[in-house]
Amino acid sequence: MRTVIYPGSFDPLTNGHLDLIQRAAHLFDRVIVAVADNDAKSPLFTFEERLDLVSQSIRGMKNVEAERLPGLLVDYVVRRGGQAVLRGLRAVSDFEFEFQLALMNRKLDERVETIFMMPRETYVFLSSRVVKEISRLGGDVSAFVPSHVGRALAGKRLVG
Repeated sequence: MRTVIYPGSFDPLTNGHLDLIQRAAHLFDRVIVAVADNDAKSPLFTFEERLDLVSQSIRGMKNVEAERLPGLLVDYVVRRGGQAVLRGLRAVSDFEFEFQLALMNRKLDERVETIFMMPRETYVFLSSRVVKEISRLGGDVSAFVPSHVGRALAGKRLVG
């Protein structure tokens, strides 16, 4: 079974993330969306909220699941029987950082490959950070995130 791990904080999951997940689901037998529990990034959503938002977004995709990403990514990939890590590239500026991560992961475990995918042109400008800022300022994010994520963002705006 060909398994790819798509790691990230997904704070929040955007339509760009979802685009990569859907396309990976056609290329791999199993896609695991590994939600990182990294409080150092000061996420807007708690880990549990992010995992729930991702889980709702992938509901109905037979070969896609969401899990917590504990510890080192390469160790997780090996434990879950993965062959590759999926990373998205939106712009040339993403490449340098992602390239360094891929090389480090390869150094840590040469069995773990990294696959880069570009989102559809519609989503190439999209990032979780930008979506959060638009929502914080009262803008409409409905074109950028699944509807349940938009509602969750609006709820955070009302609370904050």
